[in-house]
Parts: sequence; structure tokens; C-alpha cells
Amino acid sequence: MSDSSRVRTLPPVVVQVRAEGALFTRPELRVERVSYPVMTPSAAAGVLDAIFWKPEFRWVPVKIEVLRPIQQFSLRRNETHDLPSLSEAVGKGRRIDTVANRDQRSALCLRDVEYRIHAQVELARHADKNEAAYRDQFRRRVNRGACFQQPFLGAREFPAAFFPPDDAPPIAETRDLGVMLHRIHYGPPTRFDWFTAQLEAGVLRIPTVGIPGASPDQSGAA
Repeated sequence: MSDSSRVRTLPPVVVQVRAEGALFTRPELRVERVSYPVMTPSAAAGVLDAIFWKPEFRWVPVKIEVLRPIQQFSLRRNETHDLPSLSEAVGKGRRIDTVANRDQRSALCLRDVEYRIHAQVELARHADKNEAAYRDQFRRRVNRGACFQQPFLGAREFPAAFFPPDDAPPIAETRDLGVMLHRIHYGPPTRFDWFTAQLEAGVLRIPTVGIPGASPDQSGAA
């Protein structure tokens, strides 16, 4: 946890997302892309950032509900192995040659997905507003369907619709999901937190250990 941030114990904000497909790549499978069976916390944070992002805070997902049965399908994707560093891309303006450096890889993706994301607002020290202000702005954007960029679920081939949460129950499925990325602490040095994920009756609860002021179970909505 960065010492420049803080979070309180208000009930999470909630948003629902739906897409025709998703790809939440397991990090241990680097050659062929294989998706986790459910959305990951980092993917959930990416969706929330696409809807509403400001440098004064970051999103901390605390729970993800799976609302549709887990279905998989295979496809082949064109990728490139020509990956310039940030300094090359920004400082030198080097372009990526996707034609000369194209790879075709198989991917095991998810079909017809829908999730309900619960998340907290974690304020940075330089934040000039309280949590309630950012939470209200987020809810207004969700109600209007406004976003900074189109949210997607793991890959840009899978754009996601988002809307206020309904009362649809999560699926009745429990399974082990393996080791999953919890969050990234940007450096220097950059660090990664991992946790052993478990889907219980259609709900992935994300650990809040290490978040100042966080309660063990923040399952309410606001």
C-alpha cells in the first residue's frame, strides 16, 4: 500500500457490466492466452477507470459478482512481439511494426458475461475533495452512460456496456480460481500483490488486508 493514499469504510459503489466476450489472461500461461473463469480485480479497476478516473484517487475493487453462467470459447488473435519500451515510444516516437512482427495465438475466452463490481475509493494525499464527491460523480456518469473511454473486458475486442446495478442474483457456483493479481504498487520499485482467489456461490471476494481503515467484509452498496 502506498503511503500516499487512504481509504475509509463507506459502503462500496456498485456498477454492472455486460459484454459478448471477455479475456482475463492467466499470467502463468504466456504463449497461449487462457482466461480466468471470472473477472479479475485489475480488470474491474480498469473498467472503473474507463468510466471515471482522476489522479486524486484510485479504485479498490472489494467484490465481484458473476451474474451469468461461465461459458468458454476459442479464437485466434493477431498479436505483435515488437514491443518498444516506454522511453522509445514516448521519447523517440518509435512506431510499432505490426505487419513485420505479427504472431497469431490461440485464446480461450469467456462468452456472454455479466458482472456486478463493488469498489471503494482510495484517496491520495493530494485529493482536494472528499470521497462522497468522487462517488457521486461516478454514479452520475454511470446513470448517464458517460465514460472517458469505452470500457473493455480484458481485451479491446470485447467492449463492455455498463449501467446501474439491478437485483439479479449471482450464479450458484463455487470453485477455486488459483492465484490472481490483487493490485499493483507503482514504484520505484513497482511491486505486485497476489492472492488465492475463490468463487463462492458466484461471488469473488477480494481481500482488503493492508488497506487502511478497511473492514474485512465491505459487501454493502451505496
